[in-house]
Amino acid sequence: MLIDGSIVAIKKSKMVEGMKFDEKKVEQFINEVIILSQINHRNVVKLLGCCLEAEVPLLVYEFIPNGTLYDLIHNQNEELPLTWEMRIRIAIEIANALFYLHSAASAPIYHRDIKSSNILLDDKYRAKVSDFGTSRSVALEQTHLTTRVQGTFGYMDPEYFRSSQFTEKSDVYSFGVVLIELLTGQNPISAEQSEPVRSLVSYFLHSMQENSLFNILDPMVVKVGPKQEIIVLALLAKRCLNLNGKKRPTMKKVAMELELIKASGGNVIEDHGDEESEIDDIIHSWETNPSCSMSRTITTDSETLPLNSTF
Repeated sequence: MLIDGSIVAIKKSKMVEGMKFDEKKVEQFINEVIILSQINHRNVVKLLGCCLEAEVPLLVYEFIPNGTLYDLIHNQNEELPLTWEMRIRIAIEIANALFYLHSAASAPIYHRDIKSSNILLDDKYRAKVSDFGTSRSVALEQTHLTTRVQGTFGYMDPEYFRSSQFTEKSDVYSFGVVLIELLTGQNPISAEQSEPVRSLVSYFLHSMQENSLFNILDPMVVKVGPKQEIIVLALLAKRCLNLNGKKRPTMKKVAMELELIKASGGNVIEDHGDEESEIDDIIHSWETNPSCSMSRTITTDSETLPLNSTF
């Protein structure tokens, strides 16, 4: 709490090996300050200040009281049901924030780690995109960034993983994963002890191919969601998850279509006719991608892991 009584959130840089700072975390802190100083959007968390010269570097944010979208999806309770209207509204708010970052900020910004645990919810459960530590601002004429591959397993664009080239469509892919998370209530990656690791993307696309979408949806979605809106939202998610980044919609188009779904009940959007073979390719990419010997890292919500096996 500040002197004036306002409540803020403090983010501290982690320390490792006794008293040594995690230099990577400090770099991400500095990067986050640079990125957030360029942003002013109601669906992006506000950076209020920073102290990078203190013993422990600090970032000061507006306080967002209702946790993350991940918690809301995966820890639902009867006191606060995640209604269909809330899901659509939150999806629209995230899409609008990403559209702003890609198109309307002073320079295009790629978030590079969109996932439900990086979406905070304020006192009215409005979405706030957070965690810009790995984000990058790019020149207007740039179409991609060539970087060491980083991201979160289950949300990462397979095209980026293969090429090391991150584009705005890589954020679109990650957003598509959040959409199917909202639809199904399931984790992007499931790793039950008795079962092999399963990708939600693969599971979702297979259900679309087999015309069994409603078998994998969150029971609350099936109960209260208008069928036509559900189908149209699923079709939009499928396009966001296209293996070919060039065939994914822009975040501007995604945001517009979500607004249309909300306004029209899904009656004015048509399927864009993705080929069945494209779905097969995406599923195959997730399930049978050969081992990769290149040095790459995948972050989970708790740690960064080397990835030298199947993706």
